[in-house]
Amino acid sequence: MTRAWRIALLLGATAALAACEDSQGFDFLKKKDTSEAALAEAPAAEGVETIEREVEAPDVFQASEDGLWDGRPSLGGVWVAYPGVKDPERVVIRNLSNNKTVIGALFRRERDNPGPKLQLSSDAAQTLGMIAGQPTKMSVVALRTESVPVAKPTISKPDGTESLPAPDAIEAQPLDPISKAKAALDKSAKPSASAPAAAPAPKPTQVAAAPARKSSSLSKPFIQIGIFSVKANADNTATSLRGIGILPSVKEGSSQGKKFWRVIVGPSGSSSERATLLKKVKDLGFNDAYFVTN
Repeated sequence: MTRAWRIALLLGATAALAACEDSQGFDFLKKKDTSEAALAEAPAAEGVETIEREVEAPDVFQASEDGLWDGRPSLGGVWVAYPGVKDPERVVIRNLSNNKTVIGALFRRERDNPGPKLQLSSDAAQTLGMIAGQPTKMSVVALRTESVPVAKPTISKPDGTESLPAPDAIEAQPLDPISKAKAALDKSAKPSASAPAAAPAPKPTQVAAAPARKSSSLSKPFIQIGIFSVKANADNTATSLRGIGILPSVKEGSSQGKKFWRVIVGPSGSSSERATLLKKVKDLGFNDAYFVTN
């Protein structure tokens, strides 16, 4: 092989390597993935996000029968008690006589007194417009949280493009960069008689860092004091707890257009700490307090 042929082969190999780099290697030889899994990960899915909402879960709990408020004030906010309930649940309570609804908690009824099985708290009765001592047709359904896909809003592009007006003509003037810069420096160096002296910069204030939230290995490290349909009642309960050394949190929620406020304390780092806190809370009169996830 002559030297000319060798040079020609080297030039051809170099051109081939350059072509591979321009096309990002040999990916053009790979077969395109048209499987369903690949199509599911297509960029079109980027326009969908999920939100959480509460929906009724009649398979967990549902009762449609007479309810009663005995007229006595009660602690714990909005709640209803029913015999045989195993675990506390978040429920939607409806007064079927006037279609008023409220979100509250469901507990097990300890005393099996004669009369309607559904026993309501004073806060629940007042919100639902119930009369003390008068049985009222009620509906109580458990709530569960589910994730629902929601399409992101798209921004439509204009059909045409607007042309911008031509810029005004700028007259070119010769500049002396050295003299202009010297004059600007001399002017900035001279203090102005009318300008007030610059005030000293304030010293940065140190902001106390918020206490770090304790981590817990418990599945339900918080204790729910009550659910309230009126924010002022939740705030008053939280204030009374702070006065005796318990630090509560007031969390706002909503379901089916109805707002409610939950008062919780925690999280507890261990089962013994949580049990001590629960006993302290119940000693204050919040006998319906129970463990929750958050």
